[in-house]
Amino acid sequence: MSTYLLVHGAWHDGRCWNRLAPLLEAAGHRVLHPSLTGYGDKAHLLGPEVGLEMHVEDVVRLIKDEDLTEVVLVGHSYAGLVISSVANEVPERIAHLVYLDAMVPEHGESAVDVQPITQRLIDLAASSDTPWRIPPLPELPPPFGLFGVTDPADVAWLRATLSDQPVRCLQQPVRLDNPATRDVPRTQIHCVGPAPEGITRRPVPATQPNGSPSRVRELPTGHDCMITMPSELSELLLDLRR
Repeated sequence: MSTYLLVHGAWHDGRCWNRLAPLLEAAGHRVLHPSLTGYGDKAHLLGPEVGLEMHVEDVVRLIKDEDLTEVVLVGHSYAGLVISSVANEVPERIAHLVYLDAMVPEHGESAVDVQPITQRLIDLAASSDTPWRIPPLPELPPPFGLFGVTDPADVAWLRATLSDQPVRCLQQPVRLDNPATRDVPRTQIHCVGPAPEGITRRPVPATQPNGSPSRVRELPTGHDCMITMPSELSELLLDLRR
């Protein structure tokens, strides 16, 4: 049995994994998919002080409180930053890092460094009455939809779960200064369906930080693959531990 710890991205909460988690559990694994501070059942804690460091602390605390080991740590989108710093804090507890259509940072980088279009969102927020918060992105015409979700019922459900994103999350840098972090195996899963203009993905190096060949998998769908292709995503994640 493995423990899959699923970390949601910007604007989302732990409910975005509701279709994926039962599939992993049915295969005999333990699955945790908490909401980070400011989202879901913690939405009342949203404030300008919420940032990347707080979200890293959320996940590290959960790992330690539950005494989790051999964790498959999955980070979606913005949470690529979160899981990177979590692995830096507790590398001995992480069996595998999975960057799910996620930002893959280097030491000292922020979301703005990894995905420069993020600065536009920060600038728009700065001209508003609440410069510390960024509202969810709007739904776009097909084939883009809402974070790649186009089914009307799914779009309505997803929209009801979204919260504003604190600017601080996108400005604080990742820490990757623990040499032991380099030893943790990693896989990148790319969603290769239609993507809005301005979204970029860095080339994947030929080797992982631990020296082994890079592992890249693809899903032919939009950004929120845990909603649009949960079965296919579960197979990719289960394959990591076979």
